[in-house]
Amino acid sequence: MVLTNARLIFPDGIRDGLEVVAEEGKITAIREQTRARGEDIVDLGGNYLAPGFVDLHVHGAVGRDTMEASAEAFRVICDFHATGGTTLLLLTTATAPMDKLVEVLDAVRDCRSSNDAIAGVHVEGPFISKAKCGAQRAEFIQDPSRAAVRQLLAHADVIKRVTIAPELSGALEAIENFHTHGIGVSGGHSDAWDEDARAAFERGMRSVTHTFNCMSSARRRGIYRVGGLVEFALSEPDISCELIADGHHVSATLMKMLYHAKGPHGICLVTDATAGAGLPDGSRFSLSGKDCIVEGGVCLLSDRSALAGSASRMIDLIKTAVDIVGIPLQEAIAMATENPARAIGLETKGRLAVGADADFAVLSPELDVLRTFSDAEEVFSLEKNES
Repeated sequence: MVLTNARLIFPDGIRDGLEVVAEEGKITAIREQTRARGEDIVDLGGNYLAPGFVDLHVHGAVGRDTMEASAEAFRVICDFHATGGTTLLLLTTATAPMDKLVEVLDAVRDCRSSNDAIAGVHVEGPFISKAKCGAQRAEFIQDPSRAAVRQLLAHADVIKRVTIAPELSGALEAIENFHTHGIGVSGGHSDAWDEDARAAFERGMRSVTHTFNCMSSARRRGIYRVGGLVEFALSEPDISCELIADGHHVSATLMKMLYHAKGPHGICLVTDATAGAGLPDGSRFSLSGKDCIVEGGVCLLSDRSALAGSASRMIDLIKTAVDIVGIPLQEAIAMATENPARAIGLETKGRLAVGADADFAVLSPELDVLRTFSDAEEVFSLEKNES
């Protein structure tokens, strides 16, 4: 397959006059545009060609939830997010009893070989702060005991990322254990002080979960003002920051501050989409047993006391980053592709490069997703979807 007549988006710029050759699911050449003709030529009509998007934080979509532990639910979730250009994602759990989490992990292992969009699992909770639980169920929150950590480590082949509050009893040992077993550790849902975050960093924490949301910030301790997890993340170059850039979770000023602190390489756009994503305003859904509603393009607990994840796709975040924050398109795309792929150690994902997987998102000049390809196979077409 040859993808031609497109504007290719690389992290350092947008280039015309090139075409991409894909064979057996891999990019085998990026070359000067030719006049080749034939059934294997895909003319992209002058639209943008980006790598397929990588989302590190997806709970659900269109009424379905990761916690269902069902291959059918997983497929529905992946298919919805493909309409937003996402070709790879981490199914993300909510705080629940350990046996329920294990059920989800087993279900993902069973279906991962038949669903190429699933990179693994992001375990968000139960090792989080009750003071910063957000929409998570406080009754299932627990400290990371050695026994509980061992239960999760038995599924290290499936778990790619764990969110943990560094200040919890046993957290530092758990962080070191997860890191040693090749599982990425992200600080989040946390009331940590600066020194708690530093200690976690020294033991392997390299990212933070949905920056600014459910996260400690600078406050007084006695007569002194001390930073929290937010300030530590902004100040440490080796920390990667998740950002829900849906225009609801984080204000434009905070997003601009994060961009200027971390630069284009230090941010991973994440949807944190829940089962309300893809449902019309007024729709009701459940998040780990909590009643929620879609309202004004965002997901809320039904009593409107807290956000309950987003209703967005990755392309919606990219549009916000470009239009509201003023981030150059190629940098916003990198935040949805190369950066998250790097964060979970996937060298062949999120790049337009020879040897990378042939995962693509075709975007209009208005940044609508026109087509999505996974391993050189079309998994979404706006034209076919509307017909």
